[in-house]
Amino acid sequence: MTETAIAEIAALVTVAVNGVGAAYAGLRWWQVQPSDAVWPLLRLGQVVAGLQALVAGVLFVAGFRPDGLYWLYALLPVAIGFVAEQLRIAAAEQVLENRELPDARAVGALPEAQQRSVVLAVVRREMGVMALAAFVVAFLALRAALIV
Repeated sequence: MTETAIAEIAALVTVAVNGVGAAYAGLRWWQVQPSDAVWPLLRLGQVVAGLQALVAGVLFVAGFRPDGLYWLYALLPVAIGFVAEQLRIAAAEQVLENRELPDARAVGALPEAQQRSVVLAVVRREMGVMALAAFVVAFLALRAALIV
């Protein structure tokens, strides 16, 4: 198997896994219905993107030298995942701020229905951020597969 074929396969697997994760998480976000299956899919997408970057690094050491943009498309998904995690962490703060709640303890003082509403808003925001990140990663991996 050629180095080009290995790079293409790694990129296409990244497209597939992140595309499925993005589509499913996006659908659940749109439907306002959290799902236990969303997070493993999104995490798998992050792992696969990391593996694609690792494969690209191994291929580089082996002498693989495609067009310069390939490296951007193959490595940037790892940075996208990192940034998305930072935005996901900030989701709870943003929801509390939007509802003018000083901290998480203030949520506990709300009636049960409002507590559920706040938690759902946080989870939904997290799903939206991560779905968008998975979509961007899938797009970048597709570009890597097409340019290699």
